[in-house]
Amino acid sequence: MSEHTESAVVYEPTYEPPVDGTEIDTLLGSLERMRRTLAWKCEGLDAAGLAARLPTSSVTLGGLLKHLALVEDEYFTRRLLGAELPAPWDAVDWDAEPDWEWRSAAVEGPERLYGLWWEAVTRSREHVRRAVAAKGADFPAAYTSRTGETPRLRRLLVDMLEEYSRHTGHADLIRESIDGRVGEDPPADFRL
Repeated sequence: MSEHTESAVVYEPTYEPPVDGTEIDTLLGSLERMRRTLAWKCEGLDAAGLAARLPTSSVTLGGLLKHLALVEDEYFTRRLLGAELPAPWDAVDWDAEPDWEWRSAAVEGPERLYGLWWEAVTRSREHVRRAVAAKGADFPAAYTSRTGETPRLRRLLVDMLEEYSRHTGHADLIRESIDGRVGEDPPADFRL
């Protein structure tokens, strides 16, 4: 059985990459672990908690949720499939407001911020599931880079892992400053 067929049959979000799995299952498991960790770092906070920041930075947990929702849609809706970005991203003048998601997160309530992120993750999972079913990690993106190259799904997954890894580090520091929550891994019973 080919890698992409095998993975397409069993693809369900997991919370850890397999110890001895296929390339695609390892990439997806790693991404899900990062998503789960970010969700745990942001979990249960009110508007004040999501707006908290460290004195030397303008990054907030609410801003991270909204930014990562945008990045999920950018990579797995626009770049992977070539589809238009959904609302609210489609109505933003990105040339006039390149940091709109960060700035606008400050006036969004927790339900909206958590909801935007969760909706984007849900869309991404479905888009990636379809790509994996079609060609596995070799699925060609609809996107063409500045150098004229077409990345494969594996490259988009690695880019998304880097994005989550960087921002989960930010979330670690911010959450610790709010209520002392520390740790690398969510409790075993924490689910998205």
